[in-house]
Amino acid sequence: MSEVREEVRRHYAEAAKRVEAGGGCGCGAGACCEDGQAFGAALYDALERAELPDAAVLASLGCGNPTAVAELRDGETVLDLGSGGGIDVILSARRVGPAGKAYGLDMTDEMLGLARRNAAEAGIANVEFVKGYMEDVPLPDGSVDVIISNCVINLSADKPRVFAEMARVLRPGGRIGVSDVVASDELTPVDRAERGSHVGCIAGALSFAEYEAELVRAGFVDVGVTPTHQVADGMFGAIVRATKPFTGRS
Repeated sequence: MSEVREEVRRHYAEAAKRVEAGGGCGCGAGACCEDGQAFGAALYDALERAELPDAAVLASLGCGNPTAVAELRDGETVLDLGSGGGIDVILSARRVGPAGKAYGLDMTDEMLGLARRNAAEAGIANVEFVKGYMEDVPLPDGSVDVIISNCVINLSADKPRVFAEMARVLRPGGRIGVSDVVASDELTPVDRAERGSHVGCIAGALSFAEYEAELVRAGFVDVGVTPTHQVADGMFGAIVRATKPFTGRS
């Protein structure tokens, strides 16, 4: 797991540095945002992009728009796993309003610094960016209402641990609204690796059946994994929804 994590950390640290230098996300061959229509800021509508700092838009490396998926409500507490340049945290903070709060979790110092500057430029006060790993979230049990994530869970080498942590920090009745890359059930892990790298958001992707099974195993109910667009042969951007039950295991 440490080798994959370090590869991912280096890739996103370099992406943040490129944005700070005035460039784009630094897409290269195999990069998560290589396809401008399947990944990145193009997946947000023009109105949302217009309300964001340029650096937040340029740093967008995701495969969807989880803030729309999560149906955020006024006063809720939101956690964004792998918050990058802060685009989804800023949008979430606006949706939950002053009575709510949006946390951004990232393991990369460069992205955390960029996100904090973007939030300050946007004039957003109800945000907090914390350093950590999605396999070991530095927040208390039952402390958030909603978890979002944008094309990041596929990067983890220990997804069952990620799902267990999501269940732990959610309050009973809390929900997840995630955008991620998911593989066709017919593709083997070898097939997925042939289509791209971990940092390219391909090699580490779960299949639809695996994703649903792991969420159920972590204690979630009302699990749904719905494809939205193809990002490679047999690989799809997908919307992932699930709920933590009021009773039962977490």
